[in-house]
Parts: sequence; C-alpha cells; structure tokens
Amino acid sequence: MQSLERGLAVIRAFDKERRSLTLSDVARETGLSRASARRFLHTLVELGYVATDGREFTLRPALLDLGFAYLSSLTLPEIAAPHLEELSQEVSESSSVAVLDGADIVYVARVATHRIMSAAIRVGTRFPAYATSMGRAILAFAEADALDAYLAAAAPSNRLAPLTARTITELPLLRAELARVREQGWALVDQELEDGLRSVAAPLRDGAGRVVAAVNVSAPVRRGDVDTLVQQLLPPLLKAGTAIEADLARMR
Repeated sequence: MQSLERGLAVIRAFDKERRSLTLSDVARETGLSRASARRFLHTLVELGYVATDGREFTLRPALLDLGFAYLSSLTLPEIAAPHLEELSQEVSESSSVAVLDGADIVYVARVATHRIMSAAIRVGTRFPAYATSMGRAILAFAEADALDAYLAAAAPSNRLAPLTARTITELPLLRAELARVREQGWALVDQELEDGLRSVAAPLRDGAGRVVAAVNVSAPVRRGDVDTLVQQLLPPLLKAGTAIEADLARMR
C-alpha cells in the first residue's frame, strides 16, 4: 500500500503548471528520495503512463485510462448525455454535468456548442467548486458538517482564492449565497470563474433524494444581461434536470 501511495504521489506531482518535471523536481514535490523517485518514474515509464526524454518526465495520454475506467463505470454520464444534447440544442449553449470531488467539481458529461473559456473544458476537467454554479448547486444542499469541512479545506486562511475580480472570497458571503441557492433551487455565477462567462446550474438528486451532482448551462456575457439569461436558460435547464433525475430514480 505504501508503494501505491508513493506512486500516486509521483503522478499527482504533475499538473497544468508543471507538465514536465525532472527527477529532482519530482523528488522535491513528493518528498521522496531521488532513488525512490527514480524507481517509481521508471516503473511508470515501463507501464506507459509516463514518457521521458532522458532528462524530463511528462505524463502520457494512457494515464487517462485510469480516470475513464472510473467515469465509464458511472451510470450518470450515460443517463445525462441525451438530456444534455437536447438542452444544448434548445438553448444553443454548452451544457454539462459535474460531481463534487474534494474541493473541486469534476465534469462527468458535457455537450459543447462552442468554446466558452480560455481553458478547454472536457470530461475530467476540474474547477474549484466555490466559484462555479454547479459547485454551489451541490454545496448548497450539503449537510452542515460536510459544508464546514469543505470550507475549512477550501479556505484554510478563512479566505477563498479569487479567480476573477468578481469571485466571492469571504466565507460569510459564500454561506449567504449558498443559503439563497438552497432556497431558490438553482445557482447563478456571474463571471466569478472567468471574465465574460456566466453559468446557471441546478442540483441533481438520485432516487433517494440526495444531491449527487449538478447540471448547468454556460453562456458568454454578450448573450444579454443576467435577467435575460435566467429567463432564457433557467426553464429549459430545470426541465432537463427533472428528466435526468427521473431517469436516475429508475436506476434504484
């Protein structure tokens, strides 16, 4: 088990800011000795999960197989897919379903009509939950102790990291927003994740009534003001969410 833990630590040392790492980089990021880091890296190279030019190491696409093995085992993406297709066609915007994983949301299903962010969004993409409509649609219905634990992890200094000038960073303000989302049943994020992007989301409940995911529609600000966005996108979004929930209930 310790070897597995260390091997996963080596994989997690890579991210979008650190796509290529030297042996010394990996040892430093993981806290492993150079000898141990070398052993794990060479094993990952042999397995096809890591590539090297002799000096630097990079992750290989084969690593995605591990993530897709999990995603493909879920029924949610398969259930949501046709409803997202219909929703995107109706509103002419991209739609997605995401689940909460630690401090982030993870996209598990998506229909993209056009690129709406500077970063490409695909199945497996992660964003901080607090700054996303889907994250808030899930967090708003979390038990109090679960929400407290999330906020403690997301804001160790009692302040959330700003992603734009509009991002809510104060915990009392976020709690108030989550209470509003819980009361109205849906969430709106206006340029808090990225400038120029708005998103509306609704929670998704399983057959037992537990919020297990969220569905959203994202649109550029040029589509219109916030009131227009809600008027145009919210009814089709809620309709799609109800349809997905009905299908999830049949899977019990």
